[in-house]
Amino acid sequence: MVVWCGMDEATRTKLAGSLDGSVVLPGDPAYDETRAIWNAIVDRRPEVIVRCASVRDVVTAVRTARERDLEIGVRCGGHSAAGHAVPDGGLMVDLTPLRAVRVDPGERRAVVQGGALLGALDRATQEFGLAVTAGNVSHTGVGGLTLGGGMGWLARQAGLACDNVVSFEVVTAEGDVLRASQDEHPDLYWALRGGGGNFGVVTEFEFRLHDTGTDALSVEIDFPVDQAAAAMRGWRDLNASAPREATFTMGIGGGVVTLGYVWVGDPERGEALVPDVRALGRPSAERVDRLSYVELQSRDDVVDGHARRRYSKGHYFRELTDQVIDQMVTVADLGPYAPGVGLQAYGGAIADVPEGDTAFSHRDTVFELGASTGWTDPAEDDVRIGTARSYAATLEPFASGVYVNVLGDEGAAGVRRAYSPEKLTRLTAVKDTYDPQNVFHLNQNIQPSSAAAVR
Repeated sequence: MVVWCGMDEATRTKLAGSLDGSVVLPGDPAYDETRAIWNAIVDRRPEVIVRCASVRDVVTAVRTARERDLEIGVRCGGHSAAGHAVPDGGLMVDLTPLRAVRVDPGERRAVVQGGALLGALDRATQEFGLAVTAGNVSHTGVGGLTLGGGMGWLARQAGLACDNVVSFEVVTAEGDVLRASQDEHPDLYWALRGGGGNFGVVTEFEFRLHDTGTDALSVEIDFPVDQAAAAMRGWRDLNASAPREATFTMGIGGGVVTLGYVWVGDPERGEALVPDVRALGRPSAERVDRLSYVELQSRDDVVDGHARRRYSKGHYFRELTDQVIDQMVTVADLGPYAPGVGLQAYGGAIADVPEGDTAFSHRDTVFELGASTGWTDPAEDDVRIGTARSYAATLEPFASGVYVNVLGDEGAAGVRRAYSPEKLTRLTAVKDTYDPQNVFHLNQNIQPSSAAAVR
Protein backbone atom coordinates (compact mmCIF):
# COMPACT_ATOMS: atom_id res chain seq x y z
CA MET A 1 0.00 0.00 0.00
CA VAL A 2 1.33 3.44 -0.91
CA VAL A 3 1.93 5.77 2.02
CA TRP A 4 0.75 9.33 1.43
CA CYS A 5 3.52 11.65 2.53
CA GLY A 6 1.95 14.82 1.25
CA MET A 7 -0.53 16.08 -1.32
CA ASP A 8 0.54 17.83 -4.44
CA GLU A 9 -1.76 20.24 -6.25
CA ALA A 10 -2.80 17.71 -8.86
CA THR A 11 -3.82 15.15 -6.22
CA ARG A 12 -5.70 17.76 -4.25
CA THR A 13 -7.53 18.94 -7.34
CA LYS A 14 -8.51 15.39 -8.26
CA LEU A 15 -9.84 14.65 -4.76
CA ALA A 16 -11.70 17.97 -4.48
CA GLY A 17 -13.24 17.43 -7.90
CA SER A 18 -14.78 14.15 -6.76
CA LEU A 19 -16.51 15.72 -3.74
CA ASP A 20 -19.72 17.59 -3.09
CA GLY A 21 -17.89 19.12 -0.14
CA SER A 22 -14.31 20.37 0.09
CA VAL A 23 -10.74 19.53 1.02
CA VAL A 24 -8.81 21.41 3.71
CA LEU A 25 -5.02 21.03 3.92
CA PRO A 26 -2.28 22.38 6.21
CA GLY A 27 -1.67 26.01 5.29
CA ASP A 28 -5.24 26.62 4.14
CA PRO A 29 -6.99 29.53 5.92
CA ALA A 30 -9.63 27.24 7.45
CA TYR A 31 -7.22 24.50 8.55
CA ASP A 32 -6.62 25.47 12.19
CA GLU A 33 -10.26 26.24 12.86
CA THR A 34 -11.41 22.99 11.28
CA ARG A 35 -9.00 20.79 13.23
CA ALA A 36 -9.72 22.47 16.59
CA ILE A 37 -11.89 20.53 19.02
CA TRP A 38 -13.41 21.03 22.46
CA ASN A 39 -10.27 20.04 24.41
CA ALA A 40 -7.41 22.48 23.78
CA ILE A 41 -4.86 19.93 25.01
CA VAL A 42 -5.33 18.18 21.68
CA ASP A 43 -3.16 19.87 19.06
CA ARG A 44 -2.82 17.36 16.24
CA ARG A 45 -2.38 18.06 12.55
CA PRO A 46 -4.24 15.90 10.03
CA GLU A 47 -2.64 15.40 6.62
CA VAL A 48 -5.99 16.18 5.01
CA ILE A 49 -9.49 17.12 6.15
CA VAL A 50 -12.44 16.11 3.98
CA ARG A 51 -15.50 18.24 4.74
CA CYS A 52 -18.24 15.85 3.70
CA ALA A 53 -21.41 17.31 2.22
CA SER A 54 -22.93 13.98 1.15
CA VAL A 55 -22.81 10.29 1.91
CA ARG A 56 -20.86 9.91 -1.33
CA ASP A 57 -18.18 12.18 0.16
CA VAL A 58 -17.89 9.96 3.23
CA VAL A 59 -17.44 6.92 0.99
CA THR A 60 -14.75 8.77 -0.99
CA ALA A 61 -12.97 9.86 2.20
CA VAL A 62 -12.90 6.36 3.68
CA ARG A 63 -11.71 4.76 0.44
CA THR A 64 -9.08 7.47 -0.09
CA ALA A 65 -7.73 6.99 3.41
CA ARG A 66 -7.48 3.26 2.91
CA GLU A 67 -5.78 3.61 -0.48
CA ARG A 68 -3.22 6.00 1.02
CA ASP A 69 -2.84 4.12 4.34
CA LEU A 70 -3.99 7.13 6.32
CA GLU A 71 -5.37 6.86 9.82
CA ILE A 72 -9.04 7.91 9.97
CA GLY A 73 -10.64 10.23 12.52
CA VAL A 74 -14.32 11.17 12.43
CA ARG A 75 -15.43 14.60 13.56
CA CYS A 76 -18.90 15.76 14.49
CA GLY A 77 -19.15 17.85 17.67
CA GLY A 78 -15.49 17.31 18.56
CA HIS A 79 -16.25 16.56 22.22
CA SER A 80 -14.07 13.48 22.62
CA ALA A 81 -11.74 14.46 25.46
CA ALA A 82 -9.09 12.18 24.01
CA GLY A 83 -9.28 13.95 20.65
CA HIS A 84 -10.20 10.88 18.62
CA ALA A 85 -11.62 13.10 15.87
CA VAL A 86 -8.16 14.44 14.99
CA PRO A 87 -5.72 11.93 13.43
CA ASP A 88 -2.17 13.23 13.55
CA GLY A 89 -0.92 12.97 9.96
CA GLY A 90 -4.10 11.16 8.94
CA LEU A 91 -7.42 11.94 7.27
CA MET A 92 -10.20 13.65 9.20
CA VAL A 93 -13.71 12.83 8.02
CA ASP A 94 -15.45 16.08 8.94
CA LEU A 95 -19.20 15.44 9.09
CA THR A 96 -20.21 18.94 10.20
CA PRO A 97 -21.64 19.94 6.78
CA LEU A 98 -24.05 16.97 7.11
CA ARG A 99 -26.24 18.60 9.74
CA ALA A 100 -29.84 18.47 8.48
CA VAL A 101 -32.70 17.39 10.77
CA ARG A 102 -36.07 16.36 9.32
CA VAL A 103 -39.07 15.84 11.60
CA ASP A 104 -42.26 13.95 10.82
CA PRO A 105 -44.58 14.94 13.68
CA GLY A 106 -47.34 12.58 12.54
CA GLU A 107 -45.09 9.52 12.70
CA ARG A 108 -43.09 10.95 15.62
CA ARG A 109 -39.83 10.38 13.82
CA ALA A 110 -36.72 12.48 13.22
CA VAL A 111 -34.12 11.75 10.55
CA VAL A 112 -30.83 13.32 11.58
CA GLN A 113 -27.64 13.54 9.52
CA GLY A 114 -24.40 12.40 11.11
CA GLY A 115 -22.90 15.86 11.56
CA ALA A 116 -25.85 17.47 13.36
CA LEU A 117 -25.48 18.95 16.83
CA LEU A 118 -27.90 18.34 19.67
CA GLY A 119 -29.16 21.91 19.60
CA ALA A 120 -30.37 21.50 16.03
CA LEU A 121 -32.18 18.28 16.94
CA ASP A 122 -33.86 19.87 19.97
CA ARG A 123 -34.96 22.99 18.12
CA ALA A 124 -36.44 21.01 15.25
CA THR A 125 -38.38 18.55 17.40
CA GLN A 126 -39.57 21.09 19.97
CA GLU A 127 -41.49 22.97 17.29
CA PHE A 128 -44.00 20.14 17.66
CA GLY A 129 -43.64 19.58 21.42
CA LEU A 130 -41.62 16.46 20.71
CA ALA A 131 -38.14 15.38 21.79
CA VAL A 132 -35.76 12.47 22.07
CA THR A 133 -33.11 12.01 24.73
CA ALA A 134 -30.11 14.22 24.04
CA GLY A 135 -27.17 15.30 26.17
CA ASN A 136 -26.93 18.38 28.36
CA VAL A 137 -24.84 20.63 26.05
CA SER A 138 -26.30 21.80 22.74
CA HIS A 139 -22.99 21.90 20.84
CA THR A 140 -22.36 18.18 21.40
CA GLY A 141 -22.61 16.00 18.29
CA VAL A 142 -25.65 13.77 17.94
CA GLY A 143 -23.48 10.98 16.54
CA GLY A 144 -20.87 10.62 19.26
CA LEU A 145 -23.44 10.95 22.03
CA THR A 146 -25.83 8.37 20.56
CA LEU A 147 -23.24 5.78 19.55
CA GLY A 148 -21.94 5.64 23.13
CA GLY A 149 -25.41 5.43 24.65
CA GLY A 150 -26.72 8.96 25.09
CA MET A 151 -27.63 10.06 28.62
CA GLY A 152 -29.73 13.19 29.07
CA TRP A 153 -32.58 14.81 30.98
CA LEU A 154 -35.21 12.67 29.23
CA ALA A 155 -33.53 9.30 29.76
CA ARG A 156 -35.46 8.34 32.90
CA GLN A 157 -38.71 8.93 30.98
CA ALA A 158 -37.84 7.88 27.43
CA GLY A 159 -34.68 5.78 27.61
CA LEU A 160 -31.22 6.62 26.31
CA ALA A 161 -30.65 8.18 22.90
CA CYS A 162 -29.49 4.81 21.55
CA ASP A 163 -32.67 3.14 22.81
CA ASN A 164 -34.68 5.41 20.52
CA VAL A 165 -32.79 4.78 17.26
CA VAL A 166 -34.97 3.01 14.71
CA SER A 167 -32.20 2.69 12.12
CA PHE A 168 -28.69 3.81 11.22
CA GLU A 169 -27.14 4.54 7.82
CA VAL A 170 -23.49 3.47 8.00
CA VAL A 171 -20.43 3.73 5.74
CA THR A 172 -18.30 0.68 6.48
CA ALA A 173 -14.54 0.21 6.37
CA GLU A 174 -14.93 -1.14 2.83
CA GLY A 175 -16.77 2.00 1.76
CA ASP A 176 -20.11 0.25 1.50
CA VAL A 177 -23.33 1.98 2.62
CA LEU A 178 -25.55 -0.15 4.87
CA ARG A 179 -28.80 0.32 6.73
CA ALA A 180 -28.78 -1.22 10.22
CA SER A 181 -32.05 -1.88 12.06
CA GLN A 182 -33.84 -4.70 13.83
CA ASP A 183 -34.48 -6.26 10.42
CA GLU A 184 -31.32 -5.32 8.50
CA HIS A 185 -27.89 -6.18 9.83
CA PRO A 186 -29.29 -6.68 13.34
CA ASP A 187 -25.85 -7.53 14.74
CA LEU A 188 -24.55 -4.15 13.64
CA TYR A 189 -27.71 -2.46 14.92
CA TRP A 190 -27.09 -4.01 18.34
CA ALA A 191 -23.44 -2.91 18.40
CA LEU A 192 -24.09 0.68 17.29
CA ARG A 193 -26.37 1.20 20.28
CA GLY A 194 -23.60 1.78 22.79
CA GLY A 195 -20.51 0.39 21.06
CA GLY A 196 -19.20 3.75 19.91
CA GLY A 197 -17.59 4.57 16.57
CA ASN A 198 -15.93 1.20 16.12
CA PHE A 199 -17.96 -0.13 13.22
CA GLY A 200 -18.21 2.60 10.61
CA VAL A 201 -19.18 6.21 9.97
CA VAL A 202 -22.85 6.80 10.75
CA THR A 203 -24.23 9.29 8.26
CA GLU A 204 -27.88 9.18 9.34
CA PHE A 205 -29.93 8.33 12.43
CA GLU A 206 -33.68 7.74 12.49
CA PHE A 207 -35.05 8.48 15.98
CA ARG A 208 -38.34 7.67 17.65
CA LEU A 209 -39.72 10.86 19.24
CA HIS A 210 -41.76 11.38 22.41
CA ASP A 211 -44.52 13.81 23.32
CA THR A 212 -42.70 15.77 26.03
CA GLY A 213 -44.18 19.24 25.78
CA THR A 214 -41.87 22.24 25.94
CA ASP A 215 -41.63 22.98 29.70
CA ALA A 216 -38.87 22.21 32.16
CA LEU A 217 -37.84 23.06 35.69
CA SER A 218 -34.40 23.33 37.26
CA VAL A 219 -33.97 23.13 41.04
CA GLU A 220 -30.58 23.85 42.65
CA ILE A 221 -30.30 24.33 46.40
CA ASP A 222 -26.94 25.13 47.98
CA PHE A 223 -25.78 23.89 51.37
CA PRO A 224 -22.49 24.71 53.13
CA VAL A 225 -19.93 22.01 52.51
CA ASP A 226 -19.84 21.07 56.21
CA GLN A 227 -23.43 19.85 55.73
CA ALA A 228 -22.63 18.00 52.53
CA ALA A 229 -22.50 14.41 53.76
CA ALA A 230 -25.73 14.56 55.75
CA ALA A 231 -27.60 16.47 53.04
CA MET A 232 -26.42 14.07 50.32
CA ARG A 233 -27.71 11.08 52.28
CA GLY A 234 -31.15 12.62 52.41
CA TRP A 235 -30.99 13.59 48.74
CA ARG A 236 -30.04 10.00 47.85
CA ASP A 237 -33.06 8.69 49.75
CA LEU A 238 -35.41 11.16 48.01
CA ASN A 239 -34.14 9.96 44.65
CA ALA A 240 -35.22 6.40 45.36
CA SER A 241 -38.90 7.37 45.07
CA ALA A 242 -38.62 10.27 42.62
CA PRO A 243 -40.98 10.38 39.61
CA ARG A 244 -39.42 9.63 36.25
CA GLU A 245 -39.82 13.26 35.17
CA ALA A 246 -37.14 14.14 37.76
CA THR A 247 -33.42 13.54 37.23
CA PHE A 248 -31.65 14.19 40.51
CA THR A 249 -28.36 16.11 40.34
CA MET A 250 -25.56 16.97 42.76
CA GLY A 251 -22.46 19.12 42.50
CA ILE A 252 -19.61 19.97 44.88
CA GLY A 253 -17.38 22.99 44.35
CA GLY A 254 -16.64 26.47 45.62
CA GLY A 255 -17.29 25.54 49.25
CA VAL A 256 -20.87 24.35 48.70
CA VAL A 257 -22.76 21.25 47.77
CA THR A 258 -25.61 21.87 45.33
CA LEU A 259 -28.48 19.39 45.48
CA GLY A 260 -31.56 19.33 43.32
CA TYR A 261 -33.07 17.93 40.17
CA VAL A 262 -34.11 18.68 36.62
CA TRP A 263 -37.77 18.10 35.75
CA VAL A 264 -39.07 17.78 32.19
CA GLY A 265 -42.82 18.24 32.10
CA ASP A 266 -45.41 20.23 34.03
CA PRO A 267 -43.33 22.56 36.25
CA GLU A 268 -46.08 22.90 38.87
CA ARG A 269 -45.89 19.17 39.53
CA GLY A 270 -42.14 19.39 39.59
CA GLU A 271 -42.08 22.12 42.22
CA ALA A 272 -43.83 19.81 44.68
CA LEU A 273 -40.45 18.23 45.46
CA VAL A 274 -38.71 21.52 46.33
CA PRO A 275 -39.68 21.58 50.07
CA ASP A 276 -38.22 18.10 50.53
CA VAL A 277 -34.86 19.20 49.14
CA ARG A 278 -34.85 22.41 51.21
CA ALA A 279 -35.42 20.32 54.33
CA LEU A 280 -32.16 18.39 53.84
CA GLY A 281 -30.20 21.00 55.78
CA ARG A 282 -29.83 24.75 56.20
CA PRO A 283 -29.73 26.13 52.65
CA SER A 284 -27.46 29.05 51.87
CA ALA A 285 -29.01 29.81 48.48
CA GLU A 286 -31.42 28.36 45.97
CA ARG A 287 -32.38 28.66 42.32
CA VAL A 288 -35.76 27.35 41.21
CA ASP A 289 -36.17 28.21 37.55
CA ARG A 290 -38.93 27.48 35.07
CA LEU A 291 -37.57 27.41 31.56
CA SER A 292 -38.26 25.92 28.19
CA TYR A 293 -36.78 22.55 27.29
CA VAL A 294 -34.64 24.21 24.59
CA GLU A 295 -33.31 26.68 27.18
CA LEU A 296 -32.56 23.80 29.54
CA GLN A 297 -30.65 22.00 26.83
CA SER A 298 -28.35 24.98 26.14
CA ARG A 299 -27.86 26.46 29.61
CA ASP A 300 -24.63 24.49 30.20
CA ASP A 301 -23.05 25.50 26.89
CA VAL A 302 -19.52 26.86 27.27
CA VAL A 303 -18.72 30.17 25.63
CA ASP A 304 -14.95 29.64 25.65
CA GLY A 305 -15.37 26.38 23.74
CA HIS A 306 -12.07 25.26 22.31
CA ALA A 307 -9.88 27.59 24.38
CA ARG A 308 -9.86 25.47 27.55
CA ARG A 309 -7.77 22.46 28.39
CA ARG A 310 -9.90 19.69 29.86
CA TYR A 311 -9.66 16.46 31.77
CA SER A 312 -12.29 14.29 33.44
CA LYS A 313 -12.88 10.93 35.06
CA GLY A 314 -16.12 9.06 35.62
CA HIS A 315 -17.69 6.19 37.53
CA TYR A 316 -20.97 4.31 37.69
CA PHE A 317 -22.44 3.30 41.06
CA ARG A 318 -25.13 0.70 41.68
CA GLU A 319 -25.66 2.20 45.11
CA LEU A 320 -24.55 5.39 46.82
CA THR A 321 -23.51 4.12 50.25
CA ASP A 322 -22.67 6.35 53.19
CA GLN A 323 -19.03 5.36 52.71
CA VAL A 324 -19.08 6.51 49.09
CA ILE A 325 -20.67 9.82 50.08
CA ASP A 326 -18.06 10.40 52.80
CA GLN A 327 -15.28 9.75 50.31
CA MET A 328 -16.93 11.92 47.66
CA VAL A 329 -17.04 15.05 49.82
CA THR A 330 -13.26 14.90 50.41
CA VAL A 331 -12.91 16.77 47.10
CA ALA A 332 -13.60 19.93 49.11
CA ASP A 333 -10.22 19.48 50.80
CA LEU A 334 -8.14 19.19 47.62
CA GLY A 335 -7.46 22.90 47.16
CA PRO A 336 -7.46 25.15 44.11
CA TYR A 337 -6.81 22.37 41.59
CA ALA A 338 -9.67 20.15 42.77
CA PRO A 339 -12.00 18.94 40.03
CA GLY A 340 -15.65 19.82 40.07
CA VAL A 341 -17.64 16.76 41.10
CA GLY A 342 -21.18 15.94 40.08
CA LEU A 343 -23.72 13.13 40.23
CA GLN A 344 -26.64 12.44 37.90
CA ALA A 345 -29.35 9.87 38.56
CA TYR A 346 -30.11 6.93 36.27
CA GLY A 347 -32.91 4.36 36.64
CA GLY A 348 -36.42 4.63 35.26
CA ALA A 349 -36.70 3.85 31.56
CA ILE A 350 -32.94 3.25 31.30
CA ALA A 351 -33.26 0.21 33.53
CA ASP A 352 -36.44 -0.99 31.78
CA VAL A 353 -34.42 -2.13 28.76
CA PRO A 354 -32.98 -5.64 29.25
CA GLU A 355 -29.20 -5.56 29.65
CA GLY A 356 -28.60 -7.76 26.63
CA ASP A 357 -30.69 -5.76 24.18
CA THR A 358 -27.97 -3.21 23.34
CA ALA A 359 -24.22 -2.86 23.56
CA PHE A 360 -24.72 -0.09 26.15
CA SER A 361 -23.92 -1.59 29.53
CA HIS A 362 -24.53 -1.14 33.26
CA ARG A 363 -28.25 -0.46 33.06
CA ASP A 364 -28.49 -1.16 36.80
CA THR A 365 -26.58 2.06 37.48
CA VAL A 366 -28.25 4.32 40.05
CA PHE A 367 -25.86 7.30 39.82
CA GLU A 368 -23.14 8.42 37.45
CA LEU A 369 -20.25 10.46 38.84
CA GLY A 370 -18.16 12.90 36.86
CA ALA A 371 -15.02 14.63 38.12
CA SER A 372 -13.92 17.27 35.62
CA THR A 373 -11.51 20.16 35.47
CA GLY A 374 -10.79 22.91 32.94
CA TRP A 375 -7.95 25.41 32.71
CA THR A 376 -6.01 27.56 30.25
CA ASP A 377 -2.36 27.50 31.43
CA PRO A 378 -0.38 24.51 30.04
CA ALA A 379 1.89 24.73 33.10
CA GLU A 380 -1.03 23.40 35.17
CA ASP A 381 -1.50 20.26 33.05
CA ASP A 382 0.23 17.82 35.38
CA VAL A 383 -1.31 19.03 38.62
CA ARG A 384 -4.81 19.32 37.19
CA ILE A 385 -4.74 15.87 35.57
CA GLY A 386 -2.96 14.27 38.53
CA THR A 387 -5.43 15.65 41.06
CA ALA A 388 -8.44 14.43 39.06
CA ARG A 389 -6.90 10.98 38.62
CA SER A 390 -6.00 10.64 42.28
CA TYR A 391 -9.44 11.68 43.43
CA ALA A 392 -11.20 9.31 41.03
CA ALA A 393 -8.92 6.46 42.14
CA THR A 394 -10.19 6.76 45.72
CA LEU A 395 -13.73 6.06 44.48
CA GLU A 396 -12.99 3.33 41.94
CA PRO A 397 -13.17 0.47 44.48
CA PHE A 398 -16.85 1.31 45.03
CA ALA A 399 -17.73 1.74 41.34
CA SER A 400 -19.53 -0.77 39.12
CA GLY A 401 -18.21 0.49 35.77
CA VAL A 402 -17.99 3.58 33.60
CA TYR A 403 -19.87 5.31 30.77
CA VAL A 404 -17.90 4.79 27.57
CA ASN A 405 -18.56 8.39 26.45
CA VAL A 406 -16.60 9.82 29.40
CA LEU A 407 -13.52 7.68 28.89
CA GLY A 408 -10.38 9.54 27.92
CA ASP A 409 -6.88 8.09 28.11
CA GLU A 410 -7.71 4.84 29.93
CA GLY A 411 -7.19 2.63 26.86
CA ALA A 412 -8.11 -1.06 26.98
CA ALA A 413 -8.56 -0.96 30.76
CA GLY A 414 -11.26 1.65 30.37
CA VAL A 415 -13.03 -0.36 27.68
CA ARG A 416 -13.08 -3.37 30.01
CA ARG A 417 -14.77 -1.20 32.65
CA ALA A 418 -17.35 0.04 30.15
CA TYR A 419 -18.50 -3.40 28.96
CA SER A 420 -18.95 -6.82 30.53
CA PRO A 421 -16.77 -9.69 29.27
CA GLU A 422 -19.83 -11.16 27.53
CA LYS A 423 -20.55 -7.93 25.68
CA LEU A 424 -16.90 -7.48 24.72
CA THR A 425 -16.97 -10.94 23.17
CA ARG A 426 -20.08 -10.05 21.18
CA LEU A 427 -18.73 -6.64 20.17
CA THR A 428 -15.51 -8.27 18.99
CA ALA A 429 -17.51 -10.61 16.76
CA VAL A 430 -19.28 -7.62 15.16
CA LYS A 431 -15.93 -5.88 14.73
CA ASP A 432 -14.58 -8.99 13.00
CA THR A 433 -17.48 -8.87 10.55
CA TYR A 434 -17.51 -5.17 9.67
CA ASP A 435 -13.97 -3.91 10.40
CA PRO A 436 -11.54 -6.83 10.74
CA GLN A 437 -8.53 -4.61 9.95
CA ASN A 438 -9.44 -2.11 12.69
CA VAL A 439 -9.64 0.78 10.24
CA PHE A 440 -11.83 2.64 12.74
CA HIS A 441 -9.60 2.51 15.80
CA LEU A 442 -9.53 6.15 16.90
CA ASN A 443 -12.25 5.56 19.50
CA GLN A 444 -12.62 3.57 22.70
CA ASN A 445 -11.44 0.69 20.65
CA ILE A 446 -13.01 -2.75 20.34
CA GLN A 447 -10.12 -4.63 18.80
CA PRO A 448 -10.82 -7.36 16.25
CA SER A 449 -9.72 -10.92 16.92
CA SER A 450 -6.83 -10.85 14.47
CA ALA A 451 -3.66 -9.75 16.24
CA ALA A 452 -2.33 -8.53 12.89
CA ALA A 453 -5.14 -5.96 12.73
CA VAL A 454 -4.22 -4.32 16.04
CA ARG A 455 -2.51 -1.00 15.38
